Amino acid sequence: MRGSDEQSGAMFSYLSPDALVPAEHPLRLIRPLVNAALERLSPEFSRLYAPGGRASIAPEKLLRALLLQAFYGVRSERQLMEQVTYNMLFRWFIGLSMDAPVWDVTVFTKNRERLLAGDIAVAFLLAIMGGQAAPVGRPFLGRWHAD
Repeated sequence: MRGSDEQSGAMFSYLSPDALVPAEHPLRLIRPLVNAALERLSPEFSRLYAPGGRASIAPEKLLRALLLQAFYGVRSERQLMEQVTYNMLFRWFIGLSMDAPVWDVTVFTKNRERLLAGDIAVAFLLAIMGGQAAPVGRPFLGRWHAD
C-alpha cells in the first residue's frame, strides 16, 4: 500500500543539500574561491542595482549559475534554468533552497546582459583566478563533467 506522501508526490528529507554533495566533488574546491571573489565585488553590485524598481536576480547567484553553465557545457540559458529546476548540485552551488522558485529565462538574460555591460563578469573571473590565467573548464571537472 502506498503512503500519502507517495500519492501526493511530496518528498521530505532531513539532509541538507550540502550533506548530499560528495566531499571530493570539484565544486567544493571552487566554491570558496567564488565566495571570496563575490565578497570582493560586493560594492560593485550595489552600484549596478537601484534600491527600487523591478525585482532582479541577485548578481551573486546569477554569476554562480553562469559558472555552472560554462563548467557543464549547458548550451542555452533555457536549458540552464531547466537544470537549476531539478539539479540539486546546481541549487547547492548557486545557493538556492530546494523549494526556491527558479528564475524566468528572460529575466535571467536581462540581468546577465547588465552584468556583462558593467564588466562585472570579467572582474568576477579575474577575482576567482587571482590574476592567473589557469584553465578551469572540462579538464578540471574530470569525471564530474555532465557529459
